[in-house]
Amino acid sequence: MELALIKKISRESKDYLAITFGLVLYALGWAMFLLPYQITTGGVTGISAIIYYATGVEIQVSYFIINAIFLGFALKILGPKFSVKTVYAIFMLTFLLWLFQWLLKDDSGHLPQLLGPGQDFMACVIGAGMLGFGIGIVFCNNGSTGGTDIIAWIINKYKDVTLGRMMMYCDIVIISSCYFIFHDWRRVLFGFCVLFIMSTVIDYVINSARQSVQFLIFSRKYEEIAEGISTRIDRGVTLLDGQGWYSKQNIKVVVVLAKKTQSLDIFRLVKDIDPNAFISQSNVVGVYGEGFDKLKVK
Repeated sequence: MELALIKKISRESKDYLAITFGLVLYALGWAMFLLPYQITTGGVTGISAIIYYATGVEIQVSYFIINAIFLGFALKILGPKFSVKTVYAIFMLTFLLWLFQWLLKDDSGHLPQLLGPGQDFMACVIGAGMLGFGIGIVFCNNGSTGGTDIIAWIINKYKDVTLGRMMMYCDIVIISSCYFIFHDWRRVLFGFCVLFIMSTVIDYVINSARQSVQFLIFSRKYEEIAEGISTRIDRGVTLLDGQGWYSKQNIKVVVVLAKKTQSLDIFRLVKDIDPNAFISQSNVVGVYGEGFDKLKVK
């Protein structure tokens, strides 16, 4: 019981550290590249950026207020769907947005254009990459920054519109509205560029973190290998009955599904136990169940 509790606390601590790191990257992307060059994107942070450009109200203030309102509606309409990690992310991102702006502002109170004047597109690319990488890390560790996905959930409750499509509609409206502030279609195009790059980087980060592999291990020392993988690498093992066609000898086949990051550990373990073992490794499209992704089919 105590060991299980320690493992749970350790796992949760790692999640919160990773979420914080992701939020640091996200906040830095805004403070260093998007805000100084007056670039926006979708989501609540995009709304807050537009408010900042139009009124001077700092982005973290409107970000926190809007999310607090959304969370209030979500709790009333949807119930307690959103975890403590979402609330933590909202508070932490509010703080980080304020902190990095405070650190980076010059004597006149303005955020400097670190890439120099006229480098709007490069700022768009670099900033979007940091935003996507940061949010990807947050998502990989069961976190969320709230925002327009709350609106999407609420509308989805009453209308037959998919969540992805609803969030896309929200982002299109938010980005397009910046035209009324700048009267410059370039700003709108930059906003859509940020959204596209962010989405691509988020998908890359999430898919990289969730890549899984399958091992088929043929060895006479299958019991030692199975025990080692189970205890030292903490992965489930299945034994299948096999028969060599040439030798006509029966043999056990060790089947293991693992994260790609664990591949090297498995190879080392097998080599230490049986250097002559025959190993097949293959990438798998998806693995669902205990220790992997949750099965979300209705």
